Amino acid sequence: MAPGIGINPRRYGRLDFINFFNHMAASVEITTTQNVTIEYELARLRDRMIAFALDMSIVTVGYVIIFLAFSSLFDRLNQWWAIFMSISAIVGYFLYHIISEVVFNGQTLGKRATNCKVVRLDGKEPQWSDVVLRAMLQLVDVFSTGGVIGIILVKTTPRMQRLGDMAANTAVIRLRSSFNRFTLGEILNIATASTYAPQYPQVRTLTENDMILIKTVLARYQKYPNEAHATAIDVLSDRLMKLLDITTIPATRLEFLKTLLRDYIVLTR
Repeated sequence: MAPGIGINPRRYGRLDFINFFNHMAASVEITTTQNVTIEYELARLRDRMIAFALDMSIVTVGYVIIFLAFSSLFDRLNQWWAIFMSISAIVGYFLYHIISEVVFNGQTLGKRATNCKVVRLDGKEPQWSDVVLRAMLQLVDVFSTGGVIGIILVKTTPRMQRLGDMAANTAVIRLRSSFNRFTLGEILNIATASTYAPQYPQVRTLTENDMILIKTVLARYQKYPNEAHATAIDVLSDRLMKLLDITTIPATRLEFLKTLLRDYIVLTR
């Protein structure tokens, strides 16, 4: 599998069952350094704005505390004190962002609260230079225009990137979507036994995104076992049986889908 990234227009491969999830948010595919392609949901503008507001609140509270702690040591009317406090506010904001995203692996406290994270689109871990570049370019696409440029870019670019993201080759993703999307790493935990004998070897013709869709449907049914999700299980099972040329009707549709997942993992490792 060649390294690369891009928006997948048919997000879940060849499964026509994609129509059931047409309302899901935009996503981006990232190929890791191990040549494993994983699809992530891009963070919505609303989540990013909430994260920004939370971070600004945290920095403001910290600034006020520092100001009150040291104001008694200086003459508040002294111009050098005013200059010092102004510079410290700006420097403090950027240091907060840079240190937070480095320490918390792509997250500030605001992003942690909204389940968002900064990732590099080449699959590597964000470096200091990436974090610094993203932070500095907030001067252009956030502060200089009141956030207008940043909002326009996030709403109009394919990967929902502001200038800082474009320059650093990063994107902001959601760690958990409202539809319980799963990563390939979570799928790998389904089956680990080396002695497992696959029942449906033809499952190798499916893609990783197909497997993510299957697990998503299973998770939705297990969390909300209502009629709509039971119908989704049936429709997906019928489609897969036809696609894989499986004529023997499985005892239960749930076990059939779980078996496909286990088979795929064992056969494609």
